[in-house]
Amino acid sequence: MIKAGVVGGTGYTGVELLRLLAQHPQVELAAITSRAEAGTRVADMFPSLRRRVDLCFSDPASARLDECDVVFFATPNGIAMQQAPALLDAGVRVIDLAADYRITDIAEWEKWYGMRHASPECVERAVYGLPEINRAAIAGARLVANPGCYPTAVQLGLAPLVEAGVVELGSLIADAKSGVSGAGRKAEVSSLFAEASDNFKAYGVAGHRHLPEIRQGLSRLAQKPVGLTFVPHLTPLIRGIHATLYARVAREADFQALFEQRYAGEAFVDVLPPGSHPETRSVRAANLCRIAVHRPQGGDTLVVLSVIDNLVKGAAGQAVQNMNIMFGLPETDSLWQLPVLP
Repeated sequence: MIKAGVVGGTGYTGVELLRLLAQHPQVELAAITSRAEAGTRVADMFPSLRRRVDLCFSDPASARLDECDVVFFATPNGIAMQQAPALLDAGVRVIDLAADYRITDIAEWEKWYGMRHASPECVERAVYGLPEINRAAIAGARLVANPGCYPTAVQLGLAPLVEAGVVELGSLIADAKSGVSGAGRKAEVSSLFAEASDNFKAYGVAGHRHLPEIRQGLSRLAQKPVGLTFVPHLTPLIRGIHATLYARVAREADFQALFEQRYAGEAFVDVLPPGSHPETRSVRAANLCRIAVHRPQGGDTLVVLSVIDNLVKGAAGQAVQNMNIMFGLPETDSLWQLPVLP
């Protein structure tokens, strides 16, 4: 059995990770940390985990995380980069669900995240954990940077076009919408029911910190810099991301076939039939990305629709998928849940 530790088990991403790990056939939950809730039974805070998780939250300072095989950081940005080096030195594999190791340019990371990086020496060791693009490198990784939720939906939606060189790379557009759980489990006015319900708004138009992550990933695929306009929106949903992606055609191709061939055999990317319109509820609580490609009026602009659950394929589910790859397990272990309806 793989002994797993979770640092930061009280947020939405943390509890989603616990839900998936608690039913994993090859995982034993060994430690779940929280400074504020140390000593509290996990199932008392999250009744959904009763009879599945029989542990108390432990203080990170006393938890024996160095005795785990893998440690997940479901923490705010800036935490993993302080604790991961010691765990790596102890032989523990680390999966960071925050952004500490996603961007390879340290100066760029510090500009967008507004803090000094505590372990820049580990950044070059980190593998970007988007399995459908980076599976081979993940298999040999000791440190995985789990992608952000918006970057997952956008990169999976644009990857086949960028890889094939069939669209103009200087004018890509990502118009993305997320539910309120993407902001995390915290007291914040903008996430209050009276503020977020019955409302729809854009934010971060001048620049969002997921922009350099997306741009970095797409540039790697294109093997040259790409131009991207990324605009996120907050929607009155609990879960879900819907990314509407625009790209101008540079070279003719059978675009439907291009997507189907690129993701053939991928368990967690579903390319829908022509004319489809994927909905966020079609992936709710599942580790799935559903994609549809359109060419309105046969014009020169492709429209790709990409939907994920931001807490699963956009966070915890992808982290478990990465763990499975790192330990040579079936990639689908603990991730076969069907979406929840209604």
